Formats: sequence, structure tokens, C-alpha cells
Amino acid sequence: MSRLSGIRVFCVFVLLGSFGAPVTAQQWPAKPVRFVVPFPPGQAADIATRLLAAPLTIALGQQVVIENRPGAGTLIGTQLVAKSAPDGYTILAGGSSALVIAPHIYKNTGFDTLKDFVPITKVNITPFVFCVNLSLPVHTIPQLVALAKRRPGEITYGSPGSGTTSHLTLALFEAAAKVSFIHVPYKGGAVASTTDLIGGQIALIAETPAAVLPLVKAGKMRAIGISSAKRNSYLPDVPTLQEQGIKGFEVTGWTGLVAPVGTPEPILERLSAEILKILSTPEMIKRYYDAGMELGISSREHFGAALKSEFVQWGQAVKLAGITAQ
Repeated sequence: MSRLSGIRVFCVFVLLGSFGAPVTAQQWPAKPVRFVVPFPPGQAADIATRLLAAPLTIALGQQVVIENRPGAGTLIGTQLVAKSAPDGYTILAGGSSALVIAPHIYKNTGFDTLKDFVPITKVNITPFVFCVNLSLPVHTIPQLVALAKRRPGEITYGSPGSGTTSHLTLALFEAAAKVSFIHVPYKGGAVASTTDLIGGQIALIAETPAAVLPLVKAGKMRAIGISSAKRNSYLPDVPTLQEQGIKGFEVTGWTGLVAPVGTPEPILERLSAEILKILSTPEMIKRYYDAGMELGISSREHFGAALKSEFVQWGQAVKLAGITAQ
């Protein structure tokens, strides 16, 4: 075989090989990108992800498809992404309950949050508003603490269920304030607990602004504190727990995007950059605000550090709440 013929044969093999080669990070995305939401439609993580999908579709030049995979306490959708190919085409739109709470509640999750996923960014954060029944002689967090110490184990609080962020937020508060309440778990989400709070069957809840804002504005319950480090724009006159003497208390729920470990860095960087750009626009800030959400975008590094610290924080909350792994 001549030298020229050898070169031609080599080129043919290279061309043939390229047809079967995987799409590289430079070519990504070459097909629709799937965002798996481990919650039913209409929940906070689902709404936050759907608001992002349309502008991200334009930015990437490929359709961003939202796929709801609820079930087994968020495990079904989360496991699906953990076991997916790390090619940038399957992303988890999870949250605190899926990524840093469920691993402490279930014995066999089928994934390791800190080993099987890599961070992209947080999308939104959700603080918890501490609200009391109007008949309770409490207008501030210090007054609540004082009353609880005078009446240990008598004040009741409601939540959408054992192990929910609302339940665990109050468990962390009990430990931080050195008080003891009685937990009343409900089925049916925040509606059931807020209804009973108004009716006087329970005395206290810690719920999202979206769940309580209309009721607080209507004078049906009293907001006495916010769990985030900064005041909430929906209730700017309600001070944080830190402002009221519960030092270092910062608890928020959130929606965050993660990918299977091994996803190429250029893909992760592009996704992060495009999302941060989209969520920084006044139009998107308003759209999330109108949906009752505050944006909580962060760099990949910052989100990764937050995942590690919150994994520990919520694990502590599960222990304090006395929840046995299922």
C-alpha cells in the first residue's frame, strides 16, 4: 500500500468512527434536555422549573422538557437522574426535601447526594414564616419562647406531615430556643394546617410566604418571624428570628438544579452561566416574585458548599424531630 493510500484509509476510519462517537461538550445540546422534577405538577419546585424552561430553551437552542416523576417521597425522580448517563441531557430539579432531607429519612435511597450529583445552581429560596393563632398572646419570637417556657409541652404546632421542611424547621427552632412544643402532622399540604391554625385547633405553624401571605394580610393569623437571614420582601415588616435573638438561625427551603456526577465541566459551566444570565433579568425576577418566589441563584461552588452544610443541618433536624428511618 502506498503512503497516499494509507492516508486515505486512515481518513475513512476517522470519518466512520465519528458517526458513532458520543456528542461532545462543544456540540451540546444536540437534542432536547430533560429536567426531572420529583414532585407533582403545581408544587414549588415544579413552578420554579417551568418558569425557567421557556427562556432556557431559547438560550440553548434545544427544547427544555419538564418531566414530573413524583413518588416514594421524591425518591423515584431523584433515583432516575442519579442513574442517568452523565451527558447533560438529564438534569434534576430537586430541592431541600429531595436532596438533603430524604437521605436522612429513608434507609435505602438508591443515591448519595454528595457523591452522585454535581451542582449547577439554586433557582429559588423559600423562607418559613412563623405564624400564630390570633388568640395566642404572642406578637414576637421572644414572647413565644417565654410562653413556651412557662407552658412546656402545651403549645401545639402543625405541619403538612412528619419530615416535611415545615416540621423540621420548627424542630430546629425548638432546639435553638430550648423550648418544647407538640407536633400535629396533617395530610393535604399547608391548607389543612393553616385552616386549623385559624380555627384555634393549633397555635403555631412555620409555612412558606405563598401559603400564609393572603391569610396574614386578611388578618386571619399573625406573622411573628421569618426563618431566613434577611427579611422577606413579601412581609418586610416581619423581623427575622436572628433579629429577635435566635442567633445563627437560618432555615430555608429551595429548588436547585444538579446533574449526574461525571457530566462534562463545559456542559455544567454553560448551563450555570445561561441560567444565571436568565434569572438575573428584571423580567424573570418579576415573574418569580409574582409566583410568590424569591430567586436564590448562586455559583456552582457556592451551591456545592451549601449542599454540604445543609445536608448536615437537615440531618440534625431529622434527629431532633425523632424521625426513624423508613
